[in-house]
Amino acid sequence: MLSDLNPDGILFVGDLSDGDLRIAKAISKIPIPTSVILGNHDRGHDGSGDILRAQIDLLGEKNCSWNLCKWKLNELSVVGARPCSAGGGFFLAPEVREVYGEVSLDESVLRIVSAAKLAPLAIPLLILAHSGPVGLGSESSSLCGRDWKLPSMDWGDKDLGIAIDRIRKFRIPELVVFGHTHHQLRIGGNRTRKTFTRDIWGTSYLNAACVPRRGIDSAGENLCHFSWVEFSSGKLTHASHRWFRNDSSIAYEEMLFNQ
Repeated sequence: MLSDLNPDGILFVGDLSDGDLRIAKAISKIPIPTSVILGNHDRGHDGSGDILRAQIDLLGEKNCSWNLCKWKLNELSVVGARPCSAGGGFFLAPEVREVYGEVSLDESVLRIVSAAKLAPLAIPLLILAHSGPVGLGSESSSLCGRDWKLPSMDWGDKDLGIAIDRIRKFRIPELVVFGHTHHQLRIGGNRTRKTFTRDIWGTSYLNAACVPRRGIDSAGENLCHFSWVEFSSGKLTHASHRWFRNDSSIAYEEMLFNQ
């Protein structure tokens, strides 16, 4: 399907599997420019970090944890946030510590900001994270709101929120893309969360965690979900959730932003 859609680039927001190396190997072979941030379910849960390290090795330059991705495109810079985040402020899992060492909150902030400083000012900056930043609301239906346990609260990453605030001192990130908090809420009936917002500085935030990503609609058609964004003249001009049929045609589209 990716070859038929032929996007300029692909972003993976994490929770690819529970450490299945076949997924990382398949992503490593995608010929389209690709950036990956690994999620909390990708860390392997083995304590040693061996499964996490193996995925990172397979992904190579596609892994953008705490780093500026080296895309072959000259139209977009992608900076990765902290890998394997479970949200809720700041926490490093044992596997992350084994692979990356004892990274403090301040060090994590510094790594994200330093990567952003390496990005050319002439092209838009996108930040890729597994969990979004703090500051996007404390309701269960907020972009990063806790919906699986009461009381609801802001479950965003503290280091990412601080980093974005510091990056604003020298440039405005155009877009922050993340996942982790699923669109379908667990508490409160058949409700979905807000998945897009734009702050007063002009940065857009997109939650791409549609789970499951594949399904069947009421007409019996197989569908695959992608969050879709478009840029023009260095600015975000379109954001939507799209559900594609097997023939790559759009079955449904939820418009989030169009300018």
